[in-house]
Amino acid sequence: MPGDNDIKIDVFKDLLYDAVREHGSESRLFTQSDLLDLNVIPDRDVLLLVKVVQALTADKLLVATREGSTLAWRWRSREEAKKYTSFPNDETMLVYTVIDEAGRDGIWNRTIKNKLKMHESLVKNAIKYLETKGFIEPMKNNVEHPNKKMYIKANLKPSERATGGPWFTDGELDTAFVEELQELVFDYIKTKSAYLSTHIPMSGGGGGGGGATRAPKKGVIRGAAPSTTAPGEDTTRGTKRSATEISNDSSPIMQNSALPPRSAPSATPAPAHTSSRNARKVFLPLPAGYKQYPTVTEIAQLIDRAGVTNNTTLSEADIQQLVDVLVFDGRVEPIKVNGRKGYRVTRAVKQDTQSFSKRRETNPDCVSGAPPIPNGLMEAPCGRCPVFDICVEGGPVSPSTCIYFPRWLGIEQAPPAVSKEVTAS
Repeated sequence: MPGDNDIKIDVFKDLLYDAVREHGSESRLFTQSDLLDLNVIPDRDVLLLVKVVQALTADKLLVATREGSTLAWRWRSREEAKKYTSFPNDETMLVYTVIDEAGRDGIWNRTIKNKLKMHESLVKNAIKYLETKGFIEPMKNNVEHPNKKMYIKANLKPSERATGGPWFTDGELDTAFVEELQELVFDYIKTKSAYLSTHIPMSGGGGGGGGATRAPKKGVIRGAAPSTTAPGEDTTRGTKRSATEISNDSSPIMQNSALPPRSAPSATPAPAHTSSRNARKVFLPLPAGYKQYPTVTEIAQLIDRAGVTNNTTLSEADIQQLVDVLVFDGRVEPIKVNGRKGYRVTRAVKQDTQSFSKRRETNPDCVSGAPPIPNGLMEAPCGRCPVFDICVEGGPVSPSTCIYFPRWLGIEQAPPAVSKEVTAS
C-alpha cells in the first residue's frame, strides 16, 4: 500500500500541474522560484517541491529544459504524455522527443540521427512506427529546405519560416499575388502622399469668342472681388495653405479650396474662360510639415477592407515587407514627421494619375511608377553600341558609317555621301 508520503506527493502533484497550466501556455518556462510562487507547496518547502517535480517529470507531464544557465520546466498536456508512455522502446521515444522539441519548424531526418548518435536503421524504424501511428508526418512544401526530408508533429501547423508565409503557395513564390498587392499598395501611397491637381495651361492672345481673359498689367488678383462673387463660389483662390491646414481634411480651406481633393479631381465645373480640353491632371508634392502620409498600419487596414487576399491573413509585418520592396525599388520613400513614420511616392510630378489597374486594361505591359531618369549617354546609340570598342575612323566600324545614328535620328536612309563611302570601302 502507498504510504502517507506518497499520497501527499500525488495530491501536490495534481495541484501543481493544474496551477502551471492556469498560469501559462505550453511554451512558458517555469523556474524553481516561479513554481514556489504559485503557493501550492506549503512553507515554500524546496525538498517537497523537488519530489513533486520529479514525479511530474516521470509521468511526462513536465519537461525539463534550460533558460540560460537556470533549470526550468514547461508543462505537457495529458494526451501528449500518454503518447510517451505508449512507445514500444526508448529509441522511438527519443526520436519523438527530438521531433517534438523542433516544434513548428520541423527537423531533418539526418539531424535526428546526428543529434541522438543513433544508427540509421533504428531512426528509420522509429520514424516508420511514429508515422504509422499518426504521431508525426513529413513536412510538405518546405521553402527553407526543399530538398530535405523534414518531419513535424502531426497536430502542428508548419511555421511561416518553413512554408514561406503568405507569399508562397504550394512551396512556390506566388509572384502574381505579390505583384498585385504591390501595385495596390503603391497606388494607395501615391494618392495619399501627393496632391492631384488639374493644370490648365495659360493661352495667350486676345479676341472674343470665349478666349482667355487678359491678365492685368499691374497687380495680381487674389480671390474674387466681393461685388462679383456668386453665391457658393470659392473665395479662397490664391490663398496659400499651410501644411497643417492641408493635413486637416476638415479645414474650411480644404473644404472650399478651388483645387481638387488629393484623390479625385474637383467636381466644381471649370470657369467659362477656361478650356477643359487643355486641362491636365498632375500629382504635386505636398508641402513640408504635412502630417498625414500613410503608415503601414493604414495600408494594412486598406488591404483588409479591400478583401483582395481571399482567405490569406496578412499582418502588419507582411505589409511592411511589401513597402520595403517599394522603398528598395526607389518608388516610395519613408518620411517621419513629429514621430509619425509614413511613406510618400518619389518624383510625384512624373507619376501617372491613373491607377495601375485602369492602365493595364488598355496596356497589359504597362509598368507602374515614374519613368526612369533619362541619361543622355544611354539615349545616344554610342551608350548601347555592341561594337563600341572597335569603332574608329578608318576601321571596320566608324562614326561616319554608323547604321544606328540614322535610325536614332529618324532618317530611314543614310545620306548619299555616306552611302558612297560605305560602297567604296
